[in-house]
Amino acid sequence: MSDPVPFVATRGALESLCERLADTEWLALDTEFIRERTYRPRLCLIQVASRDALACIDPLAVDLEPFLDLIYDPARTLVMHAARQDLEIFHQLRGSLPGPVFDTQLAAPLLGLPEQMGYGALVKARLGIELGKGHARTDWCARPLSAGQLAYAADDVRYLARLYPGLREELASLGRLDWLEEDFATLLEPALYEPPDETAWRRIKGVGRLKGRALAIAQALAAWREQTAREADLPRKWVLDDEALLGIARLAPKSMAELRRVRGLREDRLKRYGEAILGVVREARDREPQPLEEGERLPPLEPAQEAAIDLLSGALRLLAERHRIHPGVLANRRALEKLVRGERDLPLLAGWRRELAGEHLLAVLEGHEAVTIVDGRLRFVHTGV
Repeated sequence: MSDPVPFVATRGALESLCERLADTEWLALDTEFIRERTYRPRLCLIQVASRDALACIDPLAVDLEPFLDLIYDPARTLVMHAARQDLEIFHQLRGSLPGPVFDTQLAAPLLGLPEQMGYGALVKARLGIELGKGHARTDWCARPLSAGQLAYAADDVRYLARLYPGLREELASLGRLDWLEEDFATLLEPALYEPPDETAWRRIKGVGRLKGRALAIAQALAAWREQTAREADLPRKWVLDDEALLGIARLAPKSMAELRRVRGLREDRLKRYGEAILGVVREARDREPQPLEEGERLPPLEPAQEAAIDLLSGALRLLAERHRIHPGVLANRRALEKLVRGERDLPLLAGWRRELAGEHLLAVLEGHEAVTIVDGRLRFVHTGV
């Protein structure tokens, strides 16, 4: 591992790398990018590894088409950790998504590891290796990159290529590879990377507390901000940050003087976008808002319902322990709340999740099974009801 990491920065070197990787059934893949000053992420580095090859590719210096052809071949699995942001990069480059994908972050909880587990934590848990953090704040678009920086970046696929075979083999031995197919397929849905501007408001924290006119204005401003930021290739918050957007929605200003009263709205953005913002507010103030997502304004739970959720939470942990799986993969508290409220169109009640946990939880909820303590441990018992 002390050998320098190959840095591919010419067409010839890239073609040679692609030839070496052409017969592989899978590739470990990662990217480095920055997006602090742009709407779209700017790709700075690609790391790739197979069982016997490892390299970093410079997208700032070389045409990536030969490599893109390689990873867009559906006969080859792309192994990534927390793949969504990396897939966004490739969707941006080609307007479509490569695949199939194996996401180790999604796979780990099916072996009892925590949800949303970071790559470093997974490497330590499975391989016993502590990854360094010395170059975590590197500007990956700066050149030249040092040998240390390249080695640090390469570790993101070096150990991924070691993790994948073991994870896959263990999941296969437990009959759980098929469980991941739906989650992996969801990662390759184009709609995930092409959300319409009209839905941008759903990503704003606190927007669910708005009603009527204020909600309609917030929805219109979020769509305008999305389009404006994309056309200028600027971060959304450089056009209008969330706090100012919500403040404008609540105040519904009709003039520049009123707009200036909005807390957090910077003067430079007021000068640049003020008239456009007032135009959006004017058009939206009498518009019916899009409905909030179902369940955002549900009535408070009754004490008996809260108790039922607590009971189901314990039952869920028991089932997860029985199957050596992280409970969060089966359901979260929000899903249990929906179950208690009477909803049945839930992932918990479909496919393998229903088989492992959903049927038991329904049986508890309907009184056909009970959860009791035997020898200090929770147990399911049939009630005969």
